[in-house]
Amino acid sequence: MAWELFYRTVFLYLAVLVAVRIMGKREVGQLSAFDLVVAIMIAELAAMSMEKIDIPLYEGLIPIFTLVFLEIFLSYLSLKSHTIRGLVDGAPTIVIANGKIREKELRKLRYNVSDLLGQLREKDVANIADVQYAVLETSGELSVLLKSGKRPVTPEDLGLPVKEVVIPTPLIFDGRIHLRNLQNLGLDKSWLEEEIRKKGVACIEDVLYASLDTSGHLYVSEKEQAKKKPTG
Repeated sequence: MAWELFYRTVFLYLAVLVAVRIMGKREVGQLSAFDLVVAIMIAELAAMSMEKIDIPLYEGLIPIFTLVFLEIFLSYLSLKSHTIRGLVDGAPTIVIANGKIREKELRKLRYNVSDLLGQLREKDVANIADVQYAVLETSGELSVLLKSGKRPVTPEDLGLPVKEVVIPTPLIFDGRIHLRNLQNLGLDKSWLEEEIRKKGVACIEDVLYASLDTSGHLYVSEKEQAKKKPTG
């Protein structure tokens, strides 16, 4: 019985993992009500199939992947129809307009002022009067647009030239070289080892993470044990 429990647990874990991957990448905080219901039902079905070893595994897998199919099917319909999208995901609601709370909308959503203030503070907004619009998204996240005079000054406001932001290329993860990235940059292992030594690090294995930005600057973060090694 212990072996069967182990086997069923591993198999169902992999099956649920595949199911979640098929449904797509979405953060827990961004799940719609329908997505959340599907996730809870899949978890419950998997738990039942693990506990009741007298039930064949396929009887647990069929409803799980039926739910996956329904999720994908409704997601596809939502892309094609605004009406279905509204029924499945709901619609964003403006809760603050021109610095004034829309009390009627709060009542419809059963969303109180304390919750609103808390989410505004999470956005580093202390004064409702500074808000041009605040929108409660279907995921429950609050999007905030500040009034023009309250928004932070940007280089564009000052007429300053700015460089495009480009994500640095990772070259080392936990002491291992990312060879493909290195080759894509037209560099080799010898160059990287030499640059690492210039940073005062003895070898690649002592590097926790390293990346190269577009300006040619190599960022290196050593492992803790490497920093403790005596120098000289």
